Amino acid sequence: MTDGAAAPTSLCCGPYPIERARIAAFAAALGDPHPAYTDPAAARALGHPDVIAPPTYLATLAGDAEDRLLAARPECPATEGVVHRAQTLRHTRPARAGDLLHATVRLAAATTLAGRPLLTLDCEFRDAHGDPVATTTSTLLCPATAPPAPRPLDTTGSEHP
Repeated sequence: MTDGAAAPTSLCCGPYPIERARIAAFAAALGDPHPAYTDPAAARALGHPDVIAPPTYLATLAGDAEDRLLAARPECPATEGVVHRAQTLRHTRPARAGDLLHATVRLAAATTLAGRPLLTLDCEFRDAHGDPVATTTSTLLCPATAPPAPRPLDTTGSEHP
């Protein structure tokens, strides 16, 4: 943000290709054996054209989009030390293998908590046709923008605070 431009409040990210192998790896990492995550025939039996991603899969993609927006915001100059306080996911339909998703991440609210920036980010996912897939909302507590004030020196000569 050295060029004097205003910090963006939204950012388009992607495309994010949704691939069978990544869906299967994510489901395995979760320990979720649902066959619709790995078997196209099982997914088709449920009415889907291909394997579907577990509902939380898009949280990983939202994290990438959120990091990109945060990098352009003065409240949170680095993602180190960010505390992920809450996240919700609202699905219009499951993400599925073969999707090419685009995300628009938006700063929905900015306040402070204990002197630290508290940001709420919405990340909307749409498919290649522009149809909605899901929206995530994350609440993030950023590190303090200024270091804490130094403690006063102990004038008693004690080594203990």
